[in-house]
Amino acid sequence: MSRRVVITGIGVIAPGGGSTKEFWSLLTDGRTATRPISLFDAAAFRSRIAAEADFDPVARGLTPQQIRRMDRAAQFAVAAAAEAVADSGLAFEGLDPFRTGVTVGSAVGATSGLDTEYNVVSDGGASWLVDHRYAVPHLFDHFVPSSFAREVAWSVGAQGPASVVSTGCTSGLDAVGHAVGLIGEGSADVMVAGATEAPISPVSVACFDAIKATTNRNDDPAHASRPFDRTRNGFVLGEGSAVFVLEELDAARARGAHIYAEIAGFASRSNAYHMTGLRPDGAEMAEAIRAALDESRLDATAVDYVNAHGSGTKQNDRHETEAFKKALGAHAYATPVSSIKSMIGHSLGAIGSLEIAASALAIEHDVVPPTANLHEPDPQCDLDYTPLTARERRVDTVLSVGSGFGGFQSAMVLTSPERRTA
Repeated sequence: MSRRVVITGIGVIAPGGGSTKEFWSLLTDGRTATRPISLFDAAAFRSRIAAEADFDPVARGLTPQQIRRMDRAAQFAVAAAAEAVADSGLAFEGLDPFRTGVTVGSAVGATSGLDTEYNVVSDGGASWLVDHRYAVPHLFDHFVPSSFAREVAWSVGAQGPASVVSTGCTSGLDAVGHAVGLIGEGSADVMVAGATEAPISPVSVACFDAIKATTNRNDDPAHASRPFDRTRNGFVLGEGSAVFVLEELDAARARGAHIYAEIAGFASRSNAYHMTGLRPDGAEMAEAIRAALDESRLDATAVDYVNAHGSGTKQNDRHETEAFKKALGAHAYATPVSSIKSMIGHSLGAIGSLEIAASALAIEHDVVPPTANLHEPDPQCDLDYTPLTARERRVDTVLSVGSGFGGFQSAMVLTSPERRTA
């Protein structure tokens, strides 16, 4: 890429925090936001816990028309985008709208809206032939995830490139990576990019129940998400959104913008192996990490912190551990690693962007967030997973990774622009 890209605005909707500041406070305190599901009656399910966002669309400035029109995930994205734009200090009304774009990631689209509306039009599933007259007027928008990008573009006045990236649980990383590429190649000057997800619905919970991917520690929600712990038995479903304002570095500096971090490298690979399975050697994730580091022009020893995928399944945690060792070599043992999913659950397509937010804030504050609930480390996960307590240390460069169903493996390198220039 000929142009360097930086984050100048961050907006977050997350479990346990309705803003970026609250999100970071939760992470650095090591608090968990997992609890019994309240969005619907989950009594019949194997896993009855989740990390829900306490989201009030009215308080976040959405109009009654927007609330009526948009699925919960779209509402998250628009609210997070508004916070990111305000945080950036960039006057969007003065931008060339055709040079301003939007990219939104989502794995499962408007799942919660579709689930709710199907329940209405089918009379609770009693009618095979549904009655469309009972559906909300904008039901079509729930069927097409492209409506997420449209809503964000409308809200910020962007008329440039607009897209939705849906690559499973790496969607949040991949959407931001795509946006960085558009600025880098000169197709856009400013991108509003991130991901959103609101999957806590009966159909999503049933799907993960069926393959036993989620934990059934229903009696202890606060301690149910245990990445890298010997006693873990699955992930906790979450929801939320993180959206960023991305700009070209020189332009951001020229206007005196506050720069959180530069996105210096990004790469994605596929294992071409199995829908949900992972090769135990972590080769494809290691290759994505090496490619992202190559693009950033930094070597493995520059990495100060690894923000792991850390879902809390044995297969994923061990796969990641091997990938870090392959890609970082001996430096893997000297580098703190942590999983914020231990505190905010796994929000599928959105989590990659939430992890980018955590990575940028780690650079901003020189703090490594902890892995909560890590009391008995898995002997096969023998790296420094920052158990229980946040750690103050110099953080100039962060590696953030994601792993998704379908074999997707993505890696992103964030750094302080000064470090990379040096």
